[in-house]
Amino acid sequence: MRNHRTFYIGGQWVEPSGNRTFDVINPATEELAGRICLGGKEDVDRAVLAARKAFQSFSRTSREERMALLERIAAGIQQRCDELSVAITEEMGAPEWVSRRAHVTGALHHARVALETLKTFEFDKLRGNTLVRLSPIGVCGLITPWNWPAVTVLTKVLSALATGCAVILKPSEYSPFSAQIIAELLHDAGAPPGVFNMIYGDGPTVGTALSSHPGIDMISITGSTRAGIDVARNAAATVKRVHQELGGKSPNILLPSADFPGAVERGVKGLMFNAGQTCCAPSRMIVPNDRLEEVKAAAREAVGKLQPGLPDSRAFMGPVVNRNQYDRIQAYIEKGIAEGATVVVGGPGRAEGFDRGYFVKPTVFADTAPEMTIVREEIFGPVLVIQGYDTIEQAVELANDTEYGLAAYLQGGDIEELRALADRIPAGQINLNGSGLDLIDLTAPFGGFKRSGNGRECGDFGFEAFLEPKALLGYIP
Repeated sequence: MRNHRTFYIGGQWVEPSGNRTFDVINPATEELAGRICLGGKEDVDRAVLAARKAFQSFSRTSREERMALLERIAAGIQQRCDELSVAITEEMGAPEWVSRRAHVTGALHHARVALETLKTFEFDKLRGNTLVRLSPIGVCGLITPWNWPAVTVLTKVLSALATGCAVILKPSEYSPFSAQIIAELLHDAGAPPGVFNMIYGDGPTVGTALSSHPGIDMISITGSTRAGIDVARNAAATVKRVHQELGGKSPNILLPSADFPGAVERGVKGLMFNAGQTCCAPSRMIVPNDRLEEVKAAAREAVGKLQPGLPDSRAFMGPVVNRNQYDRIQAYIEKGIAEGATVVVGGPGRAEGFDRGYFVKPTVFADTAPEMTIVREEIFGPVLVIQGYDTIEQAVELANDTEYGLAAYLQGGDIEELRALADRIPAGQINLNGSGLDLIDLTAPFGGFKRSGNGRECGDFGFEAFLEPKALLGYIP
């Protein structure tokens, strides 16, 4: 069993100010996997002091110095890939191959993207007689989720460090094991004391303390829309920047010319991967009404290949992360049935073959109406909703009939038709004919419209989130 009872503050592992603990449960077995201590306001105060002191010198480091640090961090990730993979499987139940090939490999790729971006990023831009200098914003509070723990932590941390900021990380209390390893490898990579700090805690305590603290210049949160609203509300009094990557209910439009067997299978797998716990997953499949029966049959066949399994199996997906998430998904499935949707495959209850663990039956609903709860709200589990359309105009209306705008998927048609449709959908990423499902560009800006958040992550856009433009007028007299 893992025991992580200290926080990383000012370059050292320190005892927490209080004695609250949190049990981390293995979602595949429902057994105790480890225990952590939860922090409070006093711990945040200590971390802010350390970060503010470190920022004074780190903000003045050269590009080359920060590149060398990122190179050492990337090497540390590479060296500890196996440990990270085991930790992610323990804390969130992902099959071992998914932890290694998606979670850890994705984290390593993000580290390399950050390094390559830093090599050529323009911090100074001369415009006439004025120099616009992009300066590090300061001390940043980073709040990360449990669903892609290593990826989200490193995406934020490395962009912040690359731009000269100091950070205080609050990882999800449900996924502390991978965060612990990342903190250790940052220490081993020689991150200057106070530049990186980490405190375990929950949202109401550490999250609130970070977002409301006057010594923190920016908050970057990846989480639910509800959590993002709470952070923005708590941050308002100090007028700090709030960067949010929040929920989604992303449409996947299959045009009449699509290869339906392949497109349906691709869409089902895209939603079910990581047990449906991905904010940009294609959770609404929008298809021609005259092809609905074909789509149902193809979805049923696709789900038959994707049944959940134990972490050491070659199963496509494992359990969802915890009891609360399992119960929440079950309530949505029951709600869908009660409101009149048709269960194409799956349904309520634990997945077949399991008498323990938070294994959800991969479920597909059809015969849905736009006002149904399962159509409108983010379920964040392996539950796909099929919607029917008669015209392309109606398909676009259904796609846009949501409070979210994180991603959208378009399949079929020629490239000009897809480009024209993409211009009509307010979403941060539009994935054309399998891009985003089969091929992911980690340099592309990631973030949402509407209630999916604001700001962007990854690549040069991710750097800009941590920078403030400073205009030097008369730079060339």
